[in-house]
Amino acid sequence: MKDSSSQAGKLGFIGLGIMGRPMAANLIQAGHTLYLHSRSGVAADLIAAGGVACASAAEVTRNSDVIITMLPDSPDVEKVLFGPDGIAGALSPGKTVIDMSSISPVATRDFARRIDALGCAYVDAPVSGGEVGAKSAALTIMVGASPETFEKVRPLFQVLGKNITLIGENGAGQICKVANQIIVALNIEAVAEALLFASKAGADPGKVRQALLGGFASSRVLEVHGERMIKRTFEPGFRIELHQKDLALALASARHLGISLPATATAQELFNACQARGGARWDHSAMVRALELLANHQVATSAARGEGPTGEPGAGGAPEAAGGRDRR
Repeated sequence: MKDSSSQAGKLGFIGLGIMGRPMAANLIQAGHTLYLHSRSGVAADLIAAGGVACASAAEVTRNSDVIITMLPDSPDVEKVLFGPDGIAGALSPGKTVIDMSSISPVATRDFARRIDALGCAYVDAPVSGGEVGAKSAALTIMVGASPETFEKVRPLFQVLGKNITLIGENGAGQICKVANQIIVALNIEAVAEALLFASKAGADPGKVRQALLGGFASSRVLEVHGERMIKRTFEPGFRIELHQKDLALALASARHLGISLPATATAQELFNACQARGGARWDHSAMVRALELLANHQVATSAARGEGPTGEPGAGGAPEAAGGRDRR
């Protein structure tokens, strides 16, 4: 863990799901006093570590100099910012709001304008790296802010991540995150198609993956999600419904810009097919299941996937059984 004790201060953190909870834990470990609020409640381990549970976003804000939000979607961020007992009503000039959610760049620019009007700074800083990156403080952080504000909050980001980049003014961080989600979705589709092809052609998909990891086709998606596809472990992770939200932002922005993103649209349709089969809360690596339906073939061997007589995953590998915690 990076030492940021010299910058220790009073922070607020709102949204303590798959990503937010380990991020908050890392900030506490770095010496910060954290005031915490989440719709689902504050975990006992965060309180035991020194975090302070608050009844509302407004209470968090009154006690904090910098307030961080980590929420599922644009309407959630707007509600926490501007709704009853929200952040905006409790802000005093000079405070900083950092939204680390993945939301609309257009909405972000509007939120920034409204927070700026209150005499406070706004930062959009979506992240990539998933739960593993959040726990290991190895997130990629894409920042939209003024250079002055970025330098002020950079020590906090250094506690949470390794690759920290100021992309531009407010909204630029979210634009970068949308681009990231396009690349991740298309990589998942590519890995799924490759492993499905190899399996249907009679090769062992596990050995194919092992070989490809040593070549130019190697990627984190092949490493992590390729293994998920073969082992049928689709507990999130990052839920399909959240990736659908991100690709919807990409496609809506593409229409506004007058550009075509045909492969992105295909990836979204495959996610839609998974959702139609009850898979909104599966990990996004489960996109492979939509392709498997088209091929009438599953990637893994029967022994590996524990499949029942119908060809559907058995209880041990069923994504439907996953709890699907919110990434807030």
